[in-house]
Formats: sequence, C-alpha cells, structure tokens
Amino acid sequence: MSLTSKAGEAGVNRFHGRFLWYELITTDPKAAKAFYTEVVGWRLREAAPEMAYSLFMAGEQPVCGLTELPTDARAAGLRPHWIGSVGADDIDAAAAKIARLGGVVHIPPTDVANVSRFSLVADPQMAAFSLFKWQDPEHELPPEPNIAGGVGWHDLLTTDCENAFAFYRELFGWQKAATDPDTTGAYQVFSNGEQMIGGIFTKPATEPTPFWLFYFTTADIDAAAQRVRAGGGQILEGPSVFAGDMRVVRCVDPQGAMFALTGIRSKKSIGYFKPSTSSDPSASRLFGRK
Repeated sequence: MSLTSKAGEAGVNRFHGRFLWYELITTDPKAAKAFYTEVVGWRLREAAPEMAYSLFMAGEQPVCGLTELPTDARAAGLRPHWIGSVGADDIDAAAAKIARLGGVVHIPPTDVANVSRFSLVADPQMAAFSLFKWQDPEHELPPEPNIAGGVGWHDLLTTDCENAFAFYRELFGWQKAATDPDTTGAYQVFSNGEQMIGGIFTKPATEPTPFWLFYFTTADIDAAAQRVRAGGGQILEGPSVFAGDMRVVRCVDPQGAMFALTGIRSKKSIGYFKPSTSSDPSASRLFGRK
C-alpha cells in the first residue's frame, strides 16, 4: 500500500489530517534509546537537556521524540506507550469538536514555545492521540514512509470500528479506502485525501483499551525482528505478509510499549522465523501476551 500524497500541491493543506509526529513515553529512557537506535537504526539527538527530551532521527530528519513517563502517571497505572500526533488547522476548534463528538480532552490546547501547539485527546472509544500544529507553517513534512526509519503505516485497534471511523471522518475528513480483496476478517483501510494512512480493526481481548499502533520501516524485516529479541523485546506476531513483498512484525519493547516494524525479507534471510501466509493485519493470534 502506498502512502504517497499530493500534499504539497497548491490549495492542498499538507498538514491537516496527517500524522506529523510520534512520541515514546517510557519508564527507562536510557534503555529505550539503546533499544530503538539498534532495532530501527535511528540516530539519537538530545533536543533540550533541561526538558529531558530526546529525538530519534532518520538521517538528518527528526521522526519522533522520547520522554520519561511521569511518576504520577505510573502510580495511576499508565504503562509505557507510543502516541501519535495528527495535524489540525485549528487546535482549539478541533479540541472543542472532539468533546462534542463524545471524545475526551485530556490536556487542553497548549503552546510549546516556538515549536507547536497541541492538545492531548482521546476518541470516544478512548484511543489516545494528540492534535498538533507546527508554529512554523513552512516546517518540513515527516520523512517519506518507505525510507528506513520512516513511519510506514498506522493501525487503530478499537472496540467499535464503524463509530470510531465516523469520529475521525468528521474530525479530519478521512475516507474509507478499498479493502484488499485478499484480506480476511474486518480490516478497513482509510486515507487522508489521496494519502493512504492505515487501517482500523477490532482490538484483541488481551488488550485492555483501544490504541494506535505505529509501523516503523526497516530495510530487512527478519534482521530487525532478530534485533528486537536480542535487545530484550518480544515478538508478538510475524513476520506476516502485509501487501506484496512487504512483511510486518508486531512487537513489545523491553519496557512494555507496543510497536510494529515493516519491511521486505532480505534474500540473505536465514529463515529464523517461520513465515506466515496470512495477509490480514488483524490476524486472530495477534498480540497474545504471555
């Protein structure tokens, strides 16, 4: 599936409704830095020591950030997780609309000095995400999804697919896209204009709440999956066939944050993993944690 877009053309807003940023909120930033730089191949850059905030870089371009999970959040039961930020033309209006549509505004619209305006929110099924707007209108778009270290796909795992999609369609204008005829089970692909963003499917019972899952692109899916295990992470599923030659692996990092990898199988693959013949990203054995 392609994530190409005409976002830069005249008259087309290149940010609204598009995933622009991702953050890992974790209990052990030092260990997480070592794990993801090894597994995904990102470079590390410290953004601001006084803020204890780090950047993961694909080449020279930032892809996502990393920060520590606050003590009070841990006490409340929040576990390490990834969260995605979606562009909105008007953060205040979008946050108000979320409340009207039955979602939750956890953090009201807030400015990050000279960087962005954001609001931490959740959809009506309680999948968390962030509204986001760069203060600089000429800010770069995220790296291309198909380059190593880019974000290649987004999945929403939820309890009510139809109502969840209706919420995002009303909020961002997302559209349903044709579902792969080879896909078994209920997996709805969706787009932002001509840009394919990801899919929606019903979460497994083993996961307590709905959430967004992000797929990081690698050059060799088998080698990356082996690095996950070597680094102390867990493989939940895969490599599984996704589309064409693409494979996906769904994982948990050593601190417990769920993520996924996408890429092709190298001709030099040693066959450590048994291939899956499923082309359904919502395969029933998905995410069975031990």
